[in-house]
Amino acid sequence: MNDERFHRLQLLVGSAAVERLKGASVAIFGIGGVGGYAVEALARAGVGQLTLVDFDSICATNINRQIHALDHTVGQVKVAAMAERCLAINPELNITTHHQAYSKETSAELLAGRHDYILDCIDNITAKLHLIQSCIEKGLPIISSMGAANKLDPTQIQVADISATKKCRLARTMRKELRKRGIEKGVKVVYSTEDFRLLSGTDAEVRTPVLGSSSYLPPLFGLTMAGVVIQELIGEII
Repeated sequence: MNDERFHRLQLLVGSAAVERLKGASVAIFGIGGVGGYAVEALARAGVGQLTLVDFDSICATNINRQIHALDHTVGQVKVAAMAERCLAINPELNITTHHQAYSKETSAELLAGRHDYILDCIDNITAKLHLIQSCIEKGLPIISSMGAANKLDPTQIQVADISATKKCRLARTMRKELRKRGIEKGVKVVYSTEDFRLLSGTDAEVRTPVLGSSSYLPPLFGLTMAGVVIQELIGEII
């Protein structure tokens, strides 16, 4: 690939690997604090085909952790705002957007076509379970994000098979539910071993079903996922 924007990557992994990324197709489900940073890292690595799936629009509460969330993008559709950023990074990128939620009903449409890798950055547990099960049944490589909320320590982020996860509430629930579907292992995940943080004092009196998030933990989850995917896509030739 004769493109200066990917020259530094080529110096690291070689021209054949850069060409492999250019020919790769990756789908990201959930374009929020985790998924948005994963998308941007894949775009900056020269992945040639990206499919973005999310039903939501940007709101002011996203600004503390979502890469496409800026004062002037509040109200915009997340997949549209992210696609615009990606095309500004690489105008030759082939990008497909789906402004809809992943579900049992939309699965066939959203998983249609060729995908070399799937990133699950969805918050909804029912949707996560169905996506993971569908990918396993179709033989699609998938990496799934576990819980990044209510945690602060970046040094405790790990990548493992879901069967080996520990101290993650979401991973525990996912393990239990996946076992009911006959899936014991074989699902790569990004998770944190940090204890789930609960506020104490005056702020703890404010009851809300929404979890707290930092400016860096969800992004680091997404960047880690992108790093795993990039390494696996080019692993055979570097």
